[in-house]
Amino acid sequence: MTTKTHIMGNSTVAMMMFVGSLTMLSAPVQAETAPAALIISQGGLGDESWNDSANRGFQAGLKKTSVKGRAIESKDVVAQGEEIMRRAATSDFGLVISLEWSHGEAMEKLAVDYPDTNWVIVNQIRKGKNVASVVFAEHEGSYLAGALAAQVTTDTSIKGINAEPIIGVIGGFKAPGIDKFIIGYIQGAKSINPNIDVKVAYADSFGDPSKGQQLAKAMFDEGADIVFQVAGGTGIGIIEAAKAEGHYAIGVDTDQDSMAPGSVLTSMIKRVDVAMEDVVVNYADGKFPGGTVIGFGLAQNGVALSDMKHTKHRIPAAYLDKVASIKADIISGSIKVWDNTYQGYPDFFK
Repeated sequence: MTTKTHIMGNSTVAMMMFVGSLTMLSAPVQAETAPAALIISQGGLGDESWNDSANRGFQAGLKKTSVKGRAIESKDVVAQGEEIMRRAATSDFGLVISLEWSHGEAMEKLAVDYPDTNWVIVNQIRKGKNVASVVFAEHEGSYLAGALAAQVTTDTSIKGINAEPIIGVIGGFKAPGIDKFIIGYIQGAKSINPNIDVKVAYADSFGDPSKGQQLAKAMFDEGADIVFQVAGGTGIGIIEAAKAEGHYAIGVDTDQDSMAPGSVLTSMIKRVDVAMEDVVVNYADGKFPGGTVIGFGLAQNGVALSDMKHTKHRIPAAYLDKVASIKADIISGSIKVWDNTYQGYPDFFK
C-alpha cells in the first residue's frame, strides 16, 4: 500500500519528518528496484483533475510491478521544489517524477548531481541522459473543444444556449503550459466562427473552487454559455457555476462529465494516468526512457474529448461529425494547431 507525504510550509521540523519518512520507506525495498516518488503539483490531491489522474496511473504502475512508492505533497511545492527533489534523490528513490511545471529547471540541474536517479518531468522538455520528458498535445485536444463550443454556442435549440457567439475559458495561472490549452481552444473556436468572442480569465490558483465559481458566473453574466476550465481544483467551482446558471462547462484532464451530469458539455481528457503507469512499468522493467521525449497527442489517443454520455443526445450529429473531421485533419497534418511552447504566442492571443 502506498502513502503520501505532506511538507508543511518551510519549517525545518517538517522537512526532517519528510526526510525520515523517505529513509524509512527505502529500507525494505528490493535492491534491484529502488522506490518511486511522484511529486504532486499545485492544487494537490483531491483536485479531481490533473493530480488525481496522474496519481491513479502512478498507483496502478506500482501495483502492477510491486515497486514501492509514494506521492509527495507540499504546502509550497513551488518554493520547496528543488529541496523536495534533492531530498528524494538522497533518500534512495530511484525514480523521481514531478508534475509541477516550475520544477523543470531545477530537475535538469539535479539530474547532473544525481546521475543514478531516474528523473521525469511532465509538460515540458528537459535535457539529461537520466531525464525523461513527458509531453502532451493539449493544444490539439483543446482545438477540438473550441470547435465544438463554437458550433454549439449559438444554437438556441440546445438547452442552456443563447444566441450570442460568446464562450469563455479560465486558466489556473498565466503560464505557457496553461496558455497552450487556451490558445488551442481559441484557434479551434475561430476556425468555426472567426468573429466569436472568447473571454479569457485566470484564477491565480489551482485550488480555489470559490474563485473559479465567481469568475465563471461573471462570464455567464456577460453572455457566455460555455466555459472551458483549465484550472485544476479551481475548476470544480467553474463546473458548479455552470450547473447553477443553467449553462455549460468543459472539463479538463479527466472525464469530468459526471461531476455535474448535463452541465459539462464535454471534457478535454489528458491521459496522464496512462503516461505515469507506462513510466513506472518501464522503470521496473529496466527500460527507463532516459534522454527521450515521450509524446501523447491525438494520434496516440493521449488527448481526446470525452464520450459526452450526458450531453451527446442534445448535440446535432453534424456538429460531432465536424469535430471528427477536424480531428482527422489534425492527425494527418492538414490542420496545424499553434503550440506556444515552441512557436511563441500568436497574433490572435497576446
